Amino acid sequence: MSALIASSLAQPAPPSFHLGTIPVYGEAILAPMDGFSDLPFRSLCRSFGSALSYTPFVNAMEVLARNPRTERLLAFDEAERPVVYQLFDSDEDRLLRAAQAVLAHRPDVLDINMGCSVRCVSGRGAGAGLLRDPRKVARLIATLSRALPVPVTAKIRLGWDAGSRNYLDVARAVAENGGALIAIHARTREHGYTGL
Repeated sequence: MSALIASSLAQPAPPSFHLGTIPVYGEAILAPMDGFSDLPFRSLCRSFGSALSYTPFVNAMEVLARNPRTERLLAFDEAERPVVYQLFDSDEDRLLRAAQAVLAHRPDVLDINMGCSVRCVSGRGAGAGLLRDPRKVARLIATLSRALPVPVTAKIRLGWDAGSRNYLDVARAVAENGGALIAIHARTREHGYTGL
């Protein structure tokens, strides 16, 4: 085989896309899912081609309180990179401080959960509760994107309920304020995890 052919065959495939400057190889991405996205499951999914590894979502208040359980949820294997940490909160300042704290673990990307429909999360304005206020989403993403050295992304839903399917407004708020990627859970908060 000629040297030219051999060198062209040795070239790695180009990335499918970039998150900021981070190349992402592959087109299948394991959705961020609390209760499922632990290290063994992520490693298994990576072996089947998942291009990104999302850790389970963690409460910003627990990060700041240095909860040992939270530390375990943030553990990852270097082979998983790029790794996405997912945080949730409704308070902009607390979310920023928690994001800055988890940077010590060197995640590649920081994701804000705007999709959790569980009442104890969305009822306090976090998770899917943020969908009710696209202007707050815009401020939050702008603050984090300016302050953090890693790409900031968001997981959203179609809206709060059937009467407020505002995913385009929320997606625009994320995209226009520095968000690098948007994952959409194609149900409203009202649907929870039931069928449509």
